[in-house]
Amino acid sequence: MKVSVISTGSVQIRPQHVGPTRQPTYLWLMVTARDWTPPRPINAYVIEHPEGVVLFDTGQDIASITDPAYFPGGPTRYIYDRLAKFDISPDQTLTAALRRLGHGPGDVHTAILSHLHQDHIGGLPELAGSRILVSATEWDDMRKPFAEQRGFLRTHIEVPGLRWERVAPEALGDAELAPFLTGHDVFGDGALIVLPTPGHTAGSQSLLVRRPGRAPLLMVGDLTYDADLLAAGEIPGVGDRRAMREAVAMVNELRRRLPDLVVLPAHDPGAAQRLAAA
Repeated sequence: MKVSVISTGSVQIRPQHVGPTRQPTYLWLMVTARDWTPPRPINAYVIEHPEGVVLFDTGQDIASITDPAYFPGGPTRYIYDRLAKFDISPDQTLTAALRRLGHGPGDVHTAILSHLHQDHIGGLPELAGSRILVSATEWDDMRKPFAEQRGFLRTHIEVPGLRWERVAPEALGDAELAPFLTGHDVFGDGALIVLPTPGHTAGSQSLLVRRPGRAPLLMVGDLTYDADLLAAGEIPGVGDRRAMREAVAMVNELRRRLPDLVVLPAHDPGAAQRLAAA
């Protein structure tokens, strides 16, 4: 299976967002944060599986910088403005990035979402007809009150015409994947395994890609923004910290069992180079 990384623009976030930090999220977000990180990629991953093209995440929608009504107004808009700054050019849409790989949106068999925040669901309007796989826990959490204030832009998630598939982890029975005992085998062939890694959101999930004769890949979404920080056991500044520590510890245990495992976060500037080396 060929695996490629595409970038749907770049994002600047707060250093506290990347972590580590001891400050509560809303303290640094609303009060103390003054600086921005250098631009970081908004990565999505393209996997050419025998069943068809698979995406892990879909990036950021260019409408988020061209449409003044994309974000909610009032105090909620202030939160989003404090959280991130985006830069996306017309040639960085999901469709344009797929075209450069020789694919079109209609070729996408399945899109697997790490979670439902804006910079991971931006390509959904381009994927009518594709299967959209999301954690059932994540979907249920998105449907709870105050979704926008919690990072879920429902009007850009619940897009008419999409084929949603909400999955829950089931027993894997694969000793190689310990300590992950549950997950979801996307095609039943052991090549693409969705693993639960909650913490950034309640239903955050990662994707393990296993290819014969090559290093396995683990796409972790926003469980970390820096693979080196994850390896050191550090966690980001956004999310349920206890759950993130548990998920990071499980990923690091998996790395010990699979020493050649390559960890690919969504916003790690070094991810593309690590994938190329793998």
